[in-house]
Amino acid sequence: MRRAVLLLLPLAACAPVQDQIAREAARSAVRPVLAERFPGVPLEPATDCVIDNATGREIVSLASDAALGRPDEGTVDTVLTIVTRPETITCLATEGLPVLLRRG
Repeated sequence: MRRAVLLLLPLAACAPVQDQIAREAARSAVRPVLAERFPGVPLEPATDCVIDNATGREIVSLASDAALGRPDEGTVDTVLTIVTRPETITCLATEGLPVLLRRG
C-alpha cells in the first residue's frame, strides 16, 4: 500500500504543471476572439478574466482549439459564454476597464 502511494506522488505533482500548460494554451485561443469581438479591450486583463472564470472543461476545450491552431465558432461560443457570466463581467469591469481608462 505504501509503495502504491509513493508511486502516485509524482503524478500528483504534475497536475499543477499540466493545469498551467492548459491555461496558457487556452489563452492563445481566447486572445484572438477577444481582439476580434471586443476591439479596444485590454487583452491581457480581459484574457485573465476569461481564463479565471472558465470551467476545467472549458479550459481543456480552449487549449485543444489552440493546439489544433484553428479557433472556430466553437471557440467563439465558449469565450462568449464565459464572458457573459456575472463573475467575468465583474472581473472585466474591475480589471479591464481601469486599464482602459488609464490609457485615455
